[in-house]
Amino acid sequence: MNARIAALMVAAAGIMAATVAPASAATVTAGSTTSVTNGAGGVSCTTVLNQPCVWQEKDGGGVVGVAQVSADPGQLTIVKVEVRTQRAWGSPWLPAASATTVTQGSAKAVTPRVVTGDLKMVCATAGPALEAAQQVTTCTYPF
Repeated sequence: MNARIAALMVAAAGIMAATVAPASAATVTAGSTTSVTNGAGGVSCTTVLNQPCVWQEKDGGGVVGVAQVSADPGQLTIVKVEVRTQRAWGSPWLPAASATTVTQGSAKAVTPRVVTGDLKMVCATAGPALEAAQQVTTCTYPF
């Protein structure tokens, strides 16, 4: 009986690690960093080249996902942000809204508003547009 309970606890820990690990990537810092605050004044991000900063903002009865990335002025940069929803615990995270920006230098993208009672998470991928291997993905914690 104890072996069954231990196996159940190990399985539960594995599932939790699989669902929390992507969200814990939101705290990335490296190299020379400076802190910046988003336009709404509510989120403080550490500026690291080609590392996206991602957050959600309330918009009427819903939320929008916002991501920004700092880059060298001559670099072609891409930032993709999406709001993902989950209907029930253990079900897949499905994209509800997304936005993509490609520009020279630093970039910012904002999704359309999402209105839902489901669990939400905002994820962003950013970096050099022509070098997919150097792009980084970051997610918020579910909210």
